[in-house]
Amino acid sequence: PAPAGGQGGFPPPQRQMAPPPPAPGRGFAPPPPGQPQQLNQAMGNMSLQGGNRAPPPPGPPQPTMFTPAAPGRGFAPPPGGPAPGQFAPPPPAPGQPPAPAATPQFNQPSSFGPPAGGMKQAQPGFYGAPAAQQRPAAPAGPPAVGPGQPAPFQEQVDFSIQVPKRLCRFTAGKIPQTATMATSSKVPVGGILRPMAPCADEAEDVDVVQPGNAGIIRCKKCRTYINAFVMWMENGRRWRCNICAMLNECPSTYFCHLDEKGQRRDKDQRPELSKGVVEFVAPAEYMVRPPQEPSYFFVLDVTATAVRSGMLKSAAKAILDSLDDLPGQGRTKIGFITFDNSVHYYNLAPDLSAPQMMVVSDLKELFVPLPDHLLVNLNESRSVVEAFLENLPEMFAKRPVVSQSCLGPALKAAFTVMKQIGGKMCVFQSILPMLGDGGLRARENQSFMGTPNEIKLLRSEVPWYKETAIEFSRQQISVDMFIFPYQYMDLAALSELPKYTAGTLNSYVAFNAETDGPRFETQLNKALTQPIAFEAVMRIRCTKGMRISNFYGNFFIRGTDLLALPNCTSDSVFGFDLAHDDQNMPSQVVTVQAALLYTSSTGERRIRVLTQALPVTSLTSELIGSIDQEAICSLLSKQALDLGIKTGIDNARMRMQQTCVDIIRNAKGGDKRTVSGYSVPGPQAGQDEGEKEIPENLSLLPLYTLAMMKNVAFRGGTDVHPDERVQAMYTLNSMWVDQCRDFIYPKMFAIHGMGPEVGLPAPEGTDASNVAGREGTMLPQVVNLSIDRLTSDGIFLVDNGLQMSLWVGRQADPSVQQSLFGVASLEGVDMNQIKVNMTGDDFATRFGSVLLALREDPADEFVIAPKVSVVREGDQHMEARFFWFLIEDRASFQGGTHSYPEFMQFVNSAGGPGGPPGPGGAPPPGGPRGMPPGGMGGPPPPGQMGPPGQMGGPPPPGQMGGPPLQHGMMGGPPPPRGMGPPPPGPPRGMAPPPPRGMGGPPQPTGAPPAYGAPPPAPGPPMGGPAPSRMGAPPARGPPPAAGMPPPPRAAPGPPRAPAYGAPPPRGGPPGPPPAPSGYGAPPPPAGSGYGAPPPRRPPGGVAPPPPRGNMPPPPPPQYR
Repeated sequence: PAPAGGQGGFPPPQRQMAPPPPAPGRGFAPPPPGQPQQLNQAMGNMSLQGGNRAPPPPGPPQPTMFTPAAPGRGFAPPPGGPAPGQFAPPPPAPGQPPAPAATPQFNQPSSFGPPAGGMKQAQPGFYGAPAAQQRPAAPAGPPAVGPGQPAPFQEQVDFSIQVPKRLCRFTAGKIPQTATMATSSKVPVGGILRPMAPCADEAEDVDVVQPGNAGIIRCKKCRTYINAFVMWMENGRRWRCNICAMLNECPSTYFCHLDEKGQRRDKDQRPELSKGVVEFVAPAEYMVRPPQEPSYFFVLDVTATAVRSGMLKSAAKAILDSLDDLPGQGRTKIGFITFDNSVHYYNLAPDLSAPQMMVVSDLKELFVPLPDHLLVNLNESRSVVEAFLENLPEMFAKRPVVSQSCLGPALKAAFTVMKQIGGKMCVFQSILPMLGDGGLRARENQSFMGTPNEIKLLRSEVPWYKETAIEFSRQQISVDMFIFPYQYMDLAALSELPKYTAGTLNSYVAFNAETDGPRFETQLNKALTQPIAFEAVMRIRCTKGMRISNFYGNFFIRGTDLLALPNCTSDSVFGFDLAHDDQNMPSQVVTVQAALLYTSSTGERRIRVLTQALPVTSLTSELIGSIDQEAICSLLSKQALDLGIKTGIDNARMRMQQTCVDIIRNAKGGDKRTVSGYSVPGPQAGQDEGEKEIPENLSLLPLYTLAMMKNVAFRGGTDVHPDERVQAMYTLNSMWVDQCRDFIYPKMFAIHGMGPEVGLPAPEGTDASNVAGREGTMLPQVVNLSIDRLTSDGIFLVDNGLQMSLWVGRQADPSVQQSLFGVASLEGVDMNQIKVNMTGDDFATRFGSVLLALREDPADEFVIAPKVSVVREGDQHMEARFFWFLIEDRASFQGGTHSYPEFMQFVNSAGGPGGPPGPGGAPPPGGPRGMPPGGMGGPPPPGQMGPPGQMGGPPPPGQMGGPPLQHGMMGGPPPPRGMGPPPPGPPRGMAPPPPRGMGGPPQPTGAPPAYGAPPPAPGPPMGGPAPSRMGAPPARGPPPAAGMPPPPRAAPGPPRAPAYGAPPPRGGPPGPPPAPSGYGAPPPPAGSGYGAPPPRRPPGGVAPPPPRGNMPPPPPPQYR
């Protein structure tokens, strides 16, 4: 027998080794029944390539220092041979089978190991922890570890402790155990973080903790903050970090005894130990300088465009109205600079009766003319500031400077004034800056649109703005940009200022003070008066074995993982990817902790800590079952935006599509186990995957993926202006999960069918999906986003969370039109003069309540004034943009030519990476880029449904020259189970559309001339004709009367909305000017032939929309 004391500080081997079977003359106890068989089964299921292990047998964990070896191998010595005095097991008795042996594998000293001085013999648990602290074995044991690696330990985790969903959402509730599993499952593992999200009245606010004498308790190795998921040991004297597993001493002033479950007795009295999010008041050691005063500096464009459009007046009014609500409590500072072809400083000294303007016209040798009083205390200089804002609109109205802007020098001047303090800088720009530093050129190239070269227009070619933004970030200056484009402004370059300074980008195309003013003013008011975290930094940590591989959002990274955020508001959103750092996770729980250190508007330094624990799983079915489809779409869109800027929009669309297909395929494939490096299907994988149902938690993933692919940020073709795409990409990248869902899949309401209860507070017990706003306003009926739902006698409202469009049919109820627009019919009316009434009679008042309710957030006190664009049926250019929202129908660009039923058919059949089969097959290799398969255009206008073969599927037999299709109008195999057939075609006798049209917007053959301008006359695109799809010679004019017409040359240009693309007036008072020819010119009259709109239905020929029952299901009410 071994000595009583053991060797090397380890307990006696007799207490630590699993006993062998009995043998004659030996005094060992028999093993538990069934243990050899269970051991053999577990060893047989182990992967030789580091794969998954079978679950251990039920029962309490065995506190052994050895890991079992393969049966029949005898007793193997430890590495390097047995230690002196170590127990040597006897050979098996004669006639007895070999005993299941255990290979001694001693724990290596590490951060996971016992404390210095050896392990106490009196404590039977792991690493000297009390037995009461040991957690029962997990369903799937941790993978084996080799010599030199820390042994896994079992955590005690209360998974009921969660970070509120308003602050953080993970794409999946469980983490794959191995890197191989994470790769094969295709699930993007990560999260979306909104650390300063507002709190609703009924929700629990974040607890604030005032540290005691011990300060803020943190891990000495990885600096993790104390949280609810750490493991307490030695009766509370030590705690094990759940990020790096290091043992830390508990300060005596923070000590508390443990209960019978191994938890601190004061756990419920300490928010940092019982809740997922907490906020610490930071002591002095967390400050590198005294907290800054809240500072606001305004850099305003005062060129002729800004003055005459009314932008300058609206900005001055919004700033003036916000002065009383600026945060700071008497500490707030404010300053102004204006610029055109020179820079104007303003002396706002409190002893002045009016501000003094100082002009610096030398842009190369820019200097600050006054050392003080350019950034002043608001309370002390309130009267001077108000006088400046009241006179600002008239100061430059008489002789404004035309088409000359020196934004770069103005930014340098503002930086010189602000750099000692930092704060928020608001920049207002209306024309392309060309003078001084940061001068830009009009590099818009129409021949790049819809080609791989388009990516060049989405990247900045001037490094000045990024370099300036980084310098701003170092001095704690954040930039919010408000852009008012009437022509190309190179937002790709300008957007780098807010991107790297954690600011925001807002654009108002063809700004009209009457229609856009309320929305702009409310957005500016919110940006100035909402709670702001100044001079903030954020770091995200995760458990050893995982790492944060990518970040998404607006920030600048210092080092490798520290996000510099000069400002962080309630709208600041960040995404991150989680990746395996090792092949196998040594722990059964992964903890993610985000810590935001900031200065509040009251001058208090605080640390907001969010900690979430996620279980690890070795089963694909558990991983798939824990997916949050809305969060996964939000993270996937951010990943695709990053990929699109690097490699192109086409690759971004393909990435989203393939990820969706892979996830659905894996969800249907069931669990797979790995044997010798090969995946073996589980017992439930024998069924045809195409016949299986999509899991309920992924039922909307194909719909949202299709919507993302058709969103303005990713859609193809030549009809998206570069500046418009940049704004959409920026917006999508900084959106929260719910906002992202509404942006990619808008809601469409049938306004003409509003009942008497719509627009009023809903009674108690009403389904929450039918109400909105703080007062619980009842909403109209929601319909799916398809052309089938539009009728000429209806009025439909589409809302994507940012903009609203109201489509009015020709035969809509005159009384409803009179209530909403003040006229009985919109036919022959100048749409620029149409305003939507939100007050008046009962119908208009209830409609206005619906609009406000859609903009209200119960957790946010700010309400952005809605802007509604009115679209009249038959206005081809206005309808073209409206049809962008109808994502369930076909779009006119490659990758978007499939409808929702077709995409569902493709996903259910587990298609490959080549993309869903478009109608009539894929385009030939020599076909023009962006040509939709089969030559299909956009969604048809209401009433022009066409025969089945032209609406929902491939062209009818005869047009493509192939055999007739056998499975209805969709073509190809029958629809998948659970989806139902597509909607039937229109009633017989309805006039079919033109051979080419498919309805929808006209198909011009050239690139759009300018931002918001109508398409030009037909002509060869990009300098030459495109080859014909059917092998015919290139077409140069109207298609032939019979046969298959040539494919469309390009997608339609952006339509002209009432305030979209109209230039500012060139003289006179601000107001909506008549649009001259060229940019923003009125649409040409509709003609006949190629590119002309299809004929409308005659009066009286209105057909009701097909029933929804045979369409793929729309989002359930809780997702609307």
